Amino acid sequence: MGSNVEARTALVERLTNETKVQVSLSLDGGPLNLLPDNSKFSGASIPDQKTEHHASQSSSSQQIWIWTGVGFLDHMLHALAKHAGWSLRIRTLGDLAIDDHHTTEDTFLGLGEAFHKALGDRKGVRRFGDAHAPLDEAVARAVLDISSRPFFVGEFGFKDAKIGQLTTQMIHHGLQSFSQTARVTLHVDVLKGDNDHHRAEAAFKSLAVACRIATERVAGKAGEVISTKGVL
Repeated sequence: MGSNVEARTALVERLTNETKVQVSLSLDGGPLNLLPDNSKFSGASIPDQKTEHHASQSSSSQQIWIWTGVGFLDHMLHALAKHAGWSLRIRTLGDLAIDDHHTTEDTFLGLGEAFHKALGDRKGVRRFGDAHAPLDEAVARAVLDISSRPFFVGEFGFKDAKIGQLTTQMIHHGLQSFSQTARVTLHVDVLKGDNDHHRAEAAFKSLAVACRIATERVAGKAGEVISTKGVL
């Protein structure tokens, strides 16, 4: 990214009686500062951000570090960031003694808000993105419109109630929550697949590629709103 191009980054903290969430996002990858210290996380069994674990990856182009306390959710967010080309840090402390609902919901609400803030005025971006992604026998499709009209439709066809410790219905609700705070129109459909893990991962990978396409800066369109209304 050239020095004359503004970095598209955002830091979001969502602190409630049920969950504590921090999200730092760079839509264009690259270096990303550590999440700021917050006493709300003190004493929690969350690894240090410099510690590598199942959902962390660092290279010259991307820095990814995700910890929600729900392993499969971490895995899906890792895949989303990796294939979208984002640098992403997420730290969530949720009420997992109850279930995974608030943890998943609030993590996606925080991620959607970070996406919205990082996009800024939404000028000069491609706006629409669609992609298919396979994982072995499974194939998924995602269609995204950076519309400022939040709407979500998802068809996943999961067979089991859980994948690891993540309730499968929370994948639908999580992406619905993301679309609300990201202010996007989003459709995600798993077209085929026998294995629930494969179906979920194909869905997140297709969403990642759709996000990468939709947020791409279009040459010659800087400062333009890609809408007949003149606003997004």
